[in-house]
Amino acid sequence: MTASSTPDITDLNHEVQRQLGRCLIRLQQYERVLKATIAMQELSGTLESLPHALDARHTEVDGKTLGTLVGRLMTAYIVKDGSKPLDDLPNHQVGSTWMSVRIQQSLPETAYQILADDLSTLVKLRNALVHHFIDLHDLRSVEGCLRAQKELSRSYAEIDRHFEHLCNFAGEMDNVRRRISEVIQSPRFQELVSDGVTPNGKIHWPSAEIVGALREALQALSIDGWVKLGAAERWLSEHRPDQTPKSYGCSRWRHVVHASGQFELRRFTRDGRAEVWFRERPNSGS
Repeated sequence: MTASSTPDITDLNHEVQRQLGRCLIRLQQYERVLKATIAMQELSGTLESLPHALDARHTEVDGKTLGTLVGRLMTAYIVKDGSKPLDDLPNHQVGSTWMSVRIQQSLPETAYQILADDLSTLVKLRNALVHHFIDLHDLRSVEGCLRAQKELSRSYAEIDRHFEHLCNFAGEMDNVRRRISEVIQSPRFQELVSDGVTPNGKIHWPSAEIVGALREALQALSIDGWVKLGAAERWLSEHRPDQTPKSYGCSRWRHVVHASGQFELRRFTRDGRAEVWFRERPNSGS
């Protein structure tokens, strides 16, 4: 190479910096989509706390490294075919309506392992670019700069391939979320939340509003945890007239208390008269 055709080392360095910056920006875009995907993969909470659940999930994943995020992706969102769903519903207040939504994609074991290895390579590539790039390339020489440019060109293509793949996963998740949103906004779902009546007509007693009304009566009238059923009926007639046993296929309040399975009925005799009292069962509610 003659002196007149020798590339300027300054220009070569600038090109290396441009290509490295392009790789790092693409990696940041990848991490942003990955964080959003993991945050939206699972949401749970009461009707009151659910609107804030997504913000809490975003905050929880915000400071995680790419390696940690990839680990979460491959254990929480992408799973092997036949994996058993987690049964980890957290504790919540008795009597509250708790909702939990978890979105997952399953892959055959071979495809799952190929993807896991591929993502592991991406994490190593990211770490090399961020922490070791100038140690691996001699940017003081023309040859070193040219090799660095070739390496960065290959690196960008690899990062971009992963980015497009992740966007496909995120798009599929977004479609599922839209369908879930349509279900939640449907009249039948609203009826389930407010009245505890499932689409097939069965009553989910723990979340039924009439059970909630009985709990309100307990809070207002409780004596050592017990309430006389007759007193509760009068209180409900005055304070919750919208809730009636007939709406739930029951003939009277005693039938509701018994059918719901959320309360304990007991007969006490006082001054020769039998009185029916009830209280909430331990660990009842949903």
